[in-house]
Amino acid sequence: MRSLYTATTGMNAQSLSMDVIANNLANVSTTGYKKSQTSFQDLIYQHIEVPGAPTSDNGTVSPSGIQVGLGVTPAAVTKVFSEGDIVQTGNEFDIAIEGDGFFQIELPNGNDAYTRAGNFNLDGNGQIVTSEGYPLIPAITVPDNARQVTISDTGIVSALLGDDTESTELGNIDLASFVNPSGLLAIGRNLFRETESSGVATVGTPGSDGYGLLLQGYLENSNVNLVAEVALMITTQRAFEINSQAVSTSDEMMQTVVQMA
Repeated sequence: MRSLYTATTGMNAQSLSMDVIANNLANVSTTGYKKSQTSFQDLIYQHIEVPGAPTSDNGTVSPSGIQVGLGVTPAAVTKVFSEGDIVQTGNEFDIAIEGDGFFQIELPNGNDAYTRAGNFNLDGNGQIVTSEGYPLIPAITVPDNARQVTISDTGIVSALLGDDTESTELGNIDLASFVNPSGLLAIGRNLFRETESSGVATVGTPGSDGYGLLLQGYLENSNVNLVAEVALMITTQRAFEINSQAVSTSDEMMQTVVQMA
């Protein structure tokens, strides 16, 4: 019975959708997290009667035919890069991006990664790093005698050194952008890697050419909408239940046929 296997594909699809929803809900408080959404597409069709096929000798044709679908399959799980709420923290090394762009991060193996999470710290050498200790690109080191570190909205990092009364520029924070951010490869720890689908990273100055501005002392929250995710979870649960009911009904029909034999 086709319906038995078709309903099974529906259960598998809704199970994957629930996995994605669960991950979104688990990261509702993750700094800079971008929610995912699942897309589906129907499977191939069995054409019992093709539309337009002759139905009689006098030239009459079938207006719609008989096409029976064989289920559903996941098409994509896409990251949604809408901006999350920006909240004030007061930490001088917390930086939020207001607009488009990604911070550039150097991984331990030397490869580049990208993130929207701006909860930075200083390591033992005074270098600005992520919470995992991965350095920001380009590297910026804050001297031991630095005070009142200031990060402008265009990425200029400066500080008062020692007893100086005038600020000294320590470096610049650049941002990276992509033609298709949804094509980035998520590798965990709030990091993404460049892929062929995302396109090559284009680096620029915050506030210019479409890049967002930097906000010192702020962080970007997750863009997960709790109400929307809970509503989607209920819909997914009901869809799973109705597909499981279709499996049970197909089984009962098969049982009836066996008893008649």
